[in-house]
Amino acid sequence: MTTCAFHQVDVFAAAPLKGNPLAVVAGADGLDDGQMAAFANWMNLSETTFLLKPTRPGADYRVRIFTPEEELPFAGHPTLGSCHVWLAMGGVPLGRDVVQECGAGLVTVRRDGDGLAFAAPPLRRAGPVGASDLETVMRGLGLSADRVVAANWVDNGPGWLGLMVRDRAELLALRPDSQALAGWAVGLVAPWDAARDGDAAQFEVRAFTGGAAVFEDPVTGSLNAGLAAWLIGAGLAPPSYVASQGTVLGRMGRVRVARDEAGIWIGGETVTRIAGQVTL
Repeated sequence: MTTCAFHQVDVFAAAPLKGNPLAVVAGADGLDDGQMAAFANWMNLSETTFLLKPTRPGADYRVRIFTPEEELPFAGHPTLGSCHVWLAMGGVPLGRDVVQECGAGLVTVRRDGDGLAFAAPPLRRAGPVGASDLETVMRGLGLSADRVVAANWVDNGPGWLGLMVRDRAELLALRPDSQALAGWAVGLVAPWDAARDGDAAQFEVRAFTGGAAVFEDPVTGSLNAGLAAWLIGAGLAPPSYVASQGTVLGRMGRVRVARDEAGIWIGGETVTRIAGQVTL
C-alpha cells in the first residue's frame, strides 16, 4: 500500500463550502492507473487529481485528472485546485508563473490577486453547431429555438457545446432531461440584469455533463474558458467579466474572466478545507 498527502479544496467559492470541491492526492507517482481510477470513483466528486513529477521540459509538476468514470486531458477547477495544493506544499515554480503538465499539454497558471488563474487552452472544436445536434440538445434542455440567442462549439477537451439563452431567470428555471442529454457536454450562459440580479456577476452559467448519467456541475473552469473564447471573440461579452455558476445547486461560484495580450485567463479563489493522508 502507498500513503500520500491528501487535500480537499473548495474552488471558485464566493463563500465557504459554496464552490466546487476537488480531491487532490500529492506525491502519487507510486500509484497505478487502477488505483487512481478506483479512488476517484470512491470519492465520487466531479474530479479527483493526482500530482506527479513532471515528464516534459518546463513543467513544474504533472497532474492526472479523473472523474468517477474516466480520465480527462484537462479540466479547469482541477487545474486551479491542484496548483493551489502544489504551492501550499512548498512547490516553487521554475519561472514567474507555474506551468502544469496534463493530458492536454502545458498549462500556465499565474497568481491572480488572492487566487489563481489559468491560461485558457485553445479550442479543439469551435464554430457553429449543426442543426441536428442543436435540435437534440434543445429538446433535452426543454428549450425552444426562440429562447436561444446563439450556439457554438466551445470544446477545449471535455467536448463542450455552448448555448446562450436570453435571460438569467429563464436559465435558472430549466430542468433538463438527463436521459435525453446522455453523452453530451452542454454549457449554457445568460446575461445578468443589473437592475434585477445585482452587480456581483455579469453572466450566469450552467453545465451539464457525464456519460450515461448526466449531472450538473457546480462550477466549471473548462466550460467558462471555452465560453469566454467564444463570447469575447464574438462580441457577446466584454474582455473582462465575472460569471456566476452553481446557483440552482445552492452554490455561489464566481469565475473571473479576463483577456489580455497573452490570452484569456480564468481565475477564482481556492481554499483548503481538508488536509491529511490517504492510504491506497
